[in-house]
Amino acid sequence: MMTQTLPHPLLQALVGDEEVGALFSNEAELSALLRVEAALVQAEAQAGLISDEAAKRITEACGSFQADWAALATGLAQDGAIVPVFVKQLRTAVGEAHAKAVHFGATSQDIIDTALALRLKSAVEIFKYRLDGLIHTLRALKDRDGETPLMAHTRMQQALPFAAADKIDTWIQPLERHRNALDALARLVLAVQLGGPVGTRAELKGHGDAVADALAKILGLNPAPSWHSQRDRIGEFAAFLSLLSGTLGKIGQDVVLMAQNEVAEVRLATGGGSSAMPHKSNPVPAEILVTLARFNAGLLGTLHQALVHENERSGAAWTLEWMVLPQMVVATAAGLRSAQALVGGMSFSASQGRS
Repeated sequence: MMTQTLPHPLLQALVGDEEVGALFSNEAELSALLRVEAALVQAEAQAGLISDEAAKRITEACGSFQADWAALATGLAQDGAIVPVFVKQLRTAVGEAHAKAVHFGATSQDIIDTALALRLKSAVEIFKYRLDGLIHTLRALKDRDGETPLMAHTRMQQALPFAAADKIDTWIQPLERHRNALDALARLVLAVQLGGPVGTRAELKGHGDAVADALAKILGLNPAPSWHSQRDRIGEFAAFLSLLSGTLGKIGQDVVLMAQNEVAEVRLATGGGSSAMPHKSNPVPAEILVTLARFNAGLLGTLHQALVHENERSGAAWTLEWMVLPQMVVATAAGLRSAQALVGGMSFSASQGRS
């Protein structure tokens, strides 16, 4: 995953997220790969598969490793994965005496998937924090403006009077469900990957399960059987991202409609300007939530194509994941950030169309 999460850097200011986007930078990926290789040899030393001396030397080399980025890019283009050339560079850094112990019993997918889980762990913590903050802000808005009379609309037509609290409840309740779902989903997604060349752990000489469990413990991930070609974990996480983005998009769509001049049920603290009509104040943060919801909904179908793995490993499906998942994660983070800014600066007004 050595590409930007969005094609146009300037667009990051509108629909990107610097904090979460950094998790998918070249440097973040390399750091995670090194953490996994170091943890792997520590786990293997515990099982007696390699010497303590080798594990110590490899761990030291991982801590001081300096990548040849041009060679990594060339190797990625040739091999379809970064790990072969990365391991070659790491073995050189370790030195001949312990080079064979580097990456022992593992395959490229073990290292890349586990490194991804490490970075997704950081993303999940950010999602939890932002979701908690958004729910808290919505509850505060409900406490302050909840009694404001509004007109409910069904099928874009005036229906019956209700209150701002009723509207806000339709926003809070799915967010609370998403927050609860995220705790359960994290246990599935944040899992170590260790299967060896064909997912059997046979190269670990009967110690595969013990090494995988130790690896998970060292990295703070969950233990799991090898899931090389079982991509439902990634598929479920992507579905969560789309659902959360969709809920945020529904909030944004409601706000866009309520902020119309002729409706004026909400006031926004800030708005976007127009190059031709200086009197306008466009509900840009709300619009962005709609955009990001549609973006992730579209990407979900593409990501789910990567569930189709032929046999024990698919280069095509795996590469598709690398291209799509980071964009979905960043878009979701951007939505949470924009939603917090939107709700934090929003107030309700009595409906002009109330009858």
